[in-house]
Amino acid sequence: MRGLTITHVPDKQRYEAELDGRPAGFTEYAYTGEYVVFTHTEVTDEAQGMGVAGALAKQALDDIRADGIRKVLPSCPYIKNWIGKHPDYLSLVPAVKHPGH
Repeated sequence: MRGLTITHVPDKQRYEAELDGRPAGFTEYAYTGEYVVFTHTEVTDEAQGMGVAGALAKQALDDIRADGIRKVLPSCPYIKNWIGKHPDYLSLVPAVKHPGH
């Protein structure tokens, strides 16, 4: 999406989105041993319906996949649903935690 920037902010344990230089949303996570637990995703009212949450999910999960160290526990309903719609990311989630189980 044009004008959308996703930034990983490790000190805050979150990914932040800006749309045309303005805050547009974020997804938060926590580390628990070998897992990255996604806890919350939020998009501003102005950015609703513009694909911001999906872009946040994709960037965060792509980074975790590239790192290759941790698995994902999608406690956040948005991240869980997004993974369910993008089965190529299921390999990041332990089988007993796959969306729909």
